[in-house]
Amino acid sequence: MQILDIKNISLIFRNNLILENVNFSVDAGEFFVIIGPNGAGKTSLLKVLSGLQKTQHGSVTIKNKNISKYRRRNLSQIMAIVPQQIEVGFPFTVADTVIMGRTPHLGILGMEGKEDYQIAREAMEFTEVAHLAERKLYQLSGGELQRAIIARAICQQPEIILLDEPTTALDPAHQLKIMDLMEKFRREKGTTIVMVSHDLNLASMYGDRMLLLKGGRVIKTGEPRSVLDKELLEQSYGCRIMVDESPLGQAVRVTPVPDKYLHTY
Repeated sequence: MQILDIKNISLIFRNNLILENVNFSVDAGEFFVIIGPNGAGKTSLLKVLSGLQKTQHGSVTIKNKNISKYRRRNLSQIMAIVPQQIEVGFPFTVADTVIMGRTPHLGILGMEGKEDYQIAREAMEFTEVAHLAERKLYQLSGGELQRAIIARAICQQPEIILLDEPTTALDPAHQLKIMDLMEKFRREKGTTIVMVSHDLNLASMYGDRMLLLKGGRVIKTGEPRSVLDKELLEQSYGCRIMVDESPLGQAVRVTPVPDKYLHTY
């Protein structure tokens, strides 16, 4: 069953064409990954899906209802966002940050109750940051901060989570921890995950389907094995790329080829 349906999206910003005639859909419970080179329009597309960016043409349908028909509060009950840039200027603790995820569900008085705090506690335990509850955000490592922000998103109890490059600047161990966390949440809760990623190998291992974007246009949508095609990737990224079977099996491996190795390529 489709939970997201995007038709003929075009976005112009400051006289620049950012997205052009973008069409795709995402099924409920799917791990959907958006890839593409810098400047392809990936983050802009994520903003369109979240309702933070309006388009000049086309439509975004969420659960068979046009996104323009949702109030922000109602949309936030369905969809959570994990941004690429995380502000840590305010002295919020992890617990303060996570409980903010309950805001769309609060009553008229806007006061959290026992159930809200229990949901926040479960979200922190799920993301393994409960022991950091009283720590300030600026005191966290990169991996801890990312898990805290994901805990806030989980605390919203959304049906869809949008992630903008959640593993950027993390070491391999923390990258896997974040990805395993999202896969576990998708599997256990049936939550739909839509993620922008520069890491083609993580995308290959975790994505059910992928969308390759270049210059604001959809180059291809499909299963990772079909999208991570050597010729398509080389044309899109503008460099030599080797694609072969991952030693782990059930996924393809993508390796950019530096100039110093071209003689062996």
